[in-house]
Amino acid sequence: MKALTTLFILVLIAMVGVALLPVLTFGLALLFMAGVFFVWLLPILIIADSNKTTGGEKVCWILAIIFLSWFAWIFYFFLAPVKQKPAYERHYYYYD
Repeated sequence: MKALTTLFILVLIAMVGVALLPVLTFGLALLFMAGVFFVWLLPILIIADSNKTTGGEKVCWILAIIFLSWFAWIFYFFLAPVKQKPAYERHYYYYD
């Protein structure tokens, strides 16, 4: 009788596992998609927070990343800023 109860519990656990498999797979797929979206969004967040460029140039770089792909992000690190700031806008820090 004890073996029959153990077998019944094992079959019940297997049935619950099979029933939950689609739910778990869907949850893992959503988690994977959220990770991919974050990786896609990461360059945009980095440029938005960067001090290399300002204003319209920053918006243009972000739009280039959205529409052209990650190659624009690589170009951003090599080429930004496109125009140098005027001398009166550059900040030099002197420490005593």
